Amino acid sequence: MLNFNLLPRFCSNCSACNGSPIVSKLSACSRCGLVAYCSKECQRAHWKANHKQHCIAKADREPQSKLLWDTAKKDNFEANSAIRECSICLETLTDVATTSLSCAHLFHSACVAELRKFGVKQVCPLCRTPLPAGPEDLNDEAVRRYMAVKRMVQRGKASWSALPTSAEHEMDRAISAWRAAAEEGYLPAQFMLGLIFQDGNGVAQDDVEAAQWFKKAGGQGYKEAQFSMGHMYEHGCGVKQDNREAARWYRKAAEQGLDFAQFHLGLMIEYSIGEDQNSQEAERWYRKAADQGNTEAQLNLACLFANGRGVAEDFVEAAKWYKKAAGQGLPLALRNLGTMYEKGQGVAQSYAKAVRCFKKAAARGDLSAQCILGYRFEHGGGVPKNDEESAQYYKMAAEQGEDMAQWRLGKFFASGRGVPKSDVEAAHWYKKAATQGHKDAQYQLGMMNEFACGVKQNSVEAAKLFKNAATQGHVEAQYMMGSMHESGRGVVRSNAEASRWFKAAAEQGHVKATEKLVRISMD
Repeated sequence: MLNFNLLPRFCSNCSACNGSPIVSKLSACSRCGLVAYCSKECQRAHWKANHKQHCIAKADREPQSKLLWDTAKKDNFEANSAIRECSICLETLTDVATTSLSCAHLFHSACVAELRKFGVKQVCPLCRTPLPAGPEDLNDEAVRRYMAVKRMVQRGKASWSALPTSAEHEMDRAISAWRAAAEEGYLPAQFMLGLIFQDGNGVAQDDVEAAQWFKKAGGQGYKEAQFSMGHMYEHGCGVKQDNREAARWYRKAAEQGLDFAQFHLGLMIEYSIGEDQNSQEAERWYRKAADQGNTEAQLNLACLFANGRGVAEDFVEAAKWYKKAAGQGLPLALRNLGTMYEKGQGVAQSYAKAVRCFKKAAARGDLSAQCILGYRFEHGGGVPKNDEESAQYYKMAAEQGEDMAQWRLGKFFASGRGVPKSDVEAAHWYKKAATQGHKDAQYQLGMMNEFACGVKQNSVEAAKLFKNAATQGHVEAQYMMGSMHESGRGVVRSNAEASRWFKAAAEQGHVKATEKLVRISMD
């Protein structure tokens, strides 16, 4: 039975109001039930005017089953002709760009988007079921929920690997909203799903699913997803590693003006990774990215001109791009610019400006700049000697694992230069450098073990350290190995082994080793 409370209050043809003196009751269209008339004449007039083409029977507006749609998709839309056309534009539906509403009626995603855009009532055009939130709203909701969880993680109140139940629920809702928006063809949502599964934030990390979403969005021209697909192919994440495919995707994004895609494409072309080597072409892509402020592209462009790699050597042009990258705080650009000021290449020579650049690079963690400053302040190269400053910069590099800086810092502690004298601290830094194979540190630590300086006396350990350094050609360590074998300290006593090591040191001009070698030969 028709519910008259849901009928329009006016005649669809003449606009007479229901219940007025001239209209006691409106009659609904028997076919669609969605419009009403004050008389048979008005109904016939409206039917001829335009209602005929828009009148859809109630049975045809019933929600379709998802199974019917899935079957139709599987059989390439041949299983059921009733859903082959979009009821808005009357054009053939396609699997890729089709939206299934909550009522299961099917439309082109673009058609539904246009309905929303132009303010048409937010209901299904067939059955008047309220439309769900649009893809933009769904994406906004997902981002809002995700950011709330992300802030919780950033503040240390949770971790992505162990979210509290409430945060897990928020992530579930965010993923559901992103999926709904993505299935409506909303490219930013498809891209975000790729990022979420790539990083494994709040979901099981899944490179395969990430690549699928990146490819879906990238295939429709979303440049950030195209770059991500390049990354996936370059590193073999979720797809088979393929440098040519990586370059192809980078090029798609680069041609749309994405600066970091332009940089990566330039890199692949310069070093012949998935592309034919072409320094001029690499320079062209670096310049496109550099002009947009990409610091890595600015740095590589500067290096091309500084080293004349495939382009004419041009220190002025190199300095220009180093300055641009350095102005954005890139440590390597600052250090290289410092070197150019030091040598006067492309810029007027200035030790003061060189040191300023080195200091800025060192403060940003550049190991080489820290070592350069340590050496300059130790020996007075372009700056006054300053042991305290030298020790400070050596320590910065030493704490980052630089073996040369660890050895120099050990020497400073052993002698008390720039720092309080401490054999314990000296042995600590010598050991760190020795572990990395630094022969001078191995020799110094060997001496400390042999003579109990900062560590307990241990001739066996000393002999091991001397041998490691001696094998690398350290002349004093070779002499000490000869002495250890001559006396049997920490090793088996052996004149043959002693002679072998004394000979190695003597060949490098060690006077005492030569004397020892003569003495042993006379015994």
